[in-house]
Amino acid sequence: MKEYKIIKKGFFKKDEFLEDLLNQFARDGWVVISAIGDHGNFNKVILERDKSRSY
Repeated sequence: MKEYKIIKKGFFKKDEFLEDLLNQFARDGWVVISAIGDHGNFNKVILERDKSRSY
């Protein structure tokens, strides 16, 4: 079974902050499956991971 997380634009300010945030989620097993943007700015990033993981 999968679980999902949505990161909204309001949670990050600079590209470096978003990169650090995504790396933190990646260490916990999250994978980016979609990034939705408008005019070159990401509004939402959708993450996915196995719910039955063993980390």
